Amino acid sequence: MPQDAYVTIKLTEALPGIAVVAFNRPEIANALSTQMGEELTQVWTVLAERMDLRCVVLTGEGRHFQAGADLKERNGMTDEAWALQHRIFENMVRAQLSVPVPIIAAVNGAAMGGGCEMTLACDFAYASETARFGLPEVGLGIMPGLGGTQLLRRCAGERRAIEILTTGRPFTAAQALEYGLVNGVVAPGDLMDTALAVAAEIASKAPLSVRALKHVVREAHSLDLAAAMEMELSAYDRLFKTADRREGVASFNEKRTAVFKGE
Repeated sequence: MPQDAYVTIKLTEALPGIAVVAFNRPEIANALSTQMGEELTQVWTVLAERMDLRCVVLTGEGRHFQAGADLKERNGMTDEAWALQHRIFENMVRAQLSVPVPIIAAVNGAAMGGGCEMTLACDFAYASETARFGLPEVGLGIMPGLGGTQLLRRCAGERRAIEILTTGRPFTAAQALEYGLVNGVVAPGDLMDTALAVAAEIASKAPLSVRALKHVVREAHSLDLAAAMEMELSAYDRLFKTADRREGVASFNEKRTAVFKGE
């Protein structure tokens, strides 16, 4: 779908097979509106169906990543309207989690509330030194409702998660690295280069293997070890029968770069 189909986000192709999704409301810190939720649901759905897709980078236009829900839009909302909007946001995050290739967050500024939750819903993340994070919902009489409690617990641990969630305190990029929310902290000017370099590295690997790896790591966490290993072995058994596996072994022995076709 062309970029001009979207108003609140930008969708571009940085390299073949590497999509960049950018929040695009920089004048109000890329706040999450109903329209943005609908457009993100659409773009994640479109990307999930692309067999040529290898990796996605999620970032924000301007100085901010995504500073949470648009509270001006929510001001005065009835309970019914709030619930309807939140269902849109729930569908948005489910669509993001359903993308079968890795999504890398490039957190260039404030990632608060829903912005922090969408970072957590990515497969991994890099942050600018100027980035800030937080889940301040407890100060608004609500709580994270886009997977934040569970995704934060899985990367930061239960004790740290409860501290962050119940105090609502913001934290720095360096703390996010310490807590396990991000994989690296870089200078602001190096952020997109870093994320795109890793995306390109992923894109050079066997695409069926990448998709299988994401699926097994994401889905097996709720299983016991024996069942998780069965899931892993089932994926392994499918992969060694592919043309890409034959190409990978042949290219290694012939000392050349592999040309994977996703077959």
